[in-house]
Amino acid sequence: MTPSGAEFIRQIKSQITEVDPSDVAEVVGNGVAIIDVRETDEVAQGKIPGAKHVSRAYLESRIEGAAPDRSQRVILYCASGNRSALAAKTLEELGYEDVSSMTGGFTLWKDRGYEWEKPFQFTPDQRERYSRHFLLPEIGEEGQRKLLQSKVLLLGAGGLGSPIALYLAAAGVGQLGIVDDDVVDVSNLQRQVAHATDRVGVPKVESAMEAIHALNPGVNVVPYQTRLDASNIMEIISDYDVIVDGVDNFPTRYLLNDATVRLDIPVVSASILGFDGQLSVFKPHDGPCYRCLYPVPPPAELAPSCGANGVLGVLPGTMGLLQATEVIKLVVGAGEPLVGRLLLYEALGATFTELKVRRDPECPVCSRDPESITDDEMGVFPDYEAFCAAAG
Repeated sequence: MTPSGAEFIRQIKSQITEVDPSDVAEVVGNGVAIIDVRETDEVAQGKIPGAKHVSRAYLESRIEGAAPDRSQRVILYCASGNRSALAAKTLEELGYEDVSSMTGGFTLWKDRGYEWEKPFQFTPDQRERYSRHFLLPEIGEEGQRKLLQSKVLLLGAGGLGSPIALYLAAAGVGQLGIVDDDVVDVSNLQRQVAHATDRVGVPKVESAMEAIHALNPGVNVVPYQTRLDASNIMEIISDYDVIVDGVDNFPTRYLLNDATVRLDIPVVSASILGFDGQLSVFKPHDGPCYRCLYPVPPPAELAPSCGANGVLGVLPGTMGLLQATEVIKLVVGAGEPLVGRLLLYEALGATFTELKVRRDPECPVCSRDPESITDDEMGVFPDYEAFCAAAG
């Protein structure tokens, strides 16, 4: 005889482990994967702090994005405890070793007076615009929320900054700061795709802002029509989560490294010349800094500018999009950023080469206490214009 729905649920509950909300409250934030298996509209009304949402309907295909380690303790909950019981049985069949369902679900959790939070609410336009991100377990709604609430600063609105700005805007980065003191020139248009012929002579920060808002009006663009230097760098960068380095000179890169190590802000750095590009992520104290990679700048003849040596027009797009990808990974916490690795791209041969970069224990910047990264006598950053000129 086929059991009734209620009898079937009772049978399932007898085969799994159930835990009381009081037990769950003790482990919130302690490394336990708490999974909300309700539907999206239910979660919008409130959820347990830190819980990840994986709808029961998509559990089998998306659980690994929320709980990749099958030996980790996993606690599931729904509205009343029935769907989470079924979900717990499913995870056990998938090989999860320590799975339980919370009795009474979110209803009992709230009735007991435990802390809960109302999730970030996406607008209808955001749900449609970022729908393809929602389908990726590595991003999903939580990752998209992080993107929408993130602040990313672009240093330069030129060859690298143009594709980075457009794709980060398209991805939904909430605030994009852009630092550039130049104006659009006809010679820029071969590679700087954020600009257009009818904006020649316009400041690049204004031109880039126009292009970004045409693509995604929801992005807050903060223009800085100035040159980054020791007098303004701390004020400009301190409010940002990630810095994207698209500058074209060594003094600014060394200065940026000092400031970001002191403020503990990761930098996604790239450079291009001719047919070659290189890329790395400098995440303070988790890996080497820029000064570990380049203790002193190379001689001028080994590092000519693009204006003197030329650059393939599409190369900034290739390297800029790799930079944008690294930014998104850092913001959402997905994948393995290029920390401690230097990626070299050679366009003519279509080859990528990866080199390991180790942190220098004697590095004059990242081996020091962050508060001491200034000139001892003046209390300011070193004069990197003079430093690079002397090295050259």
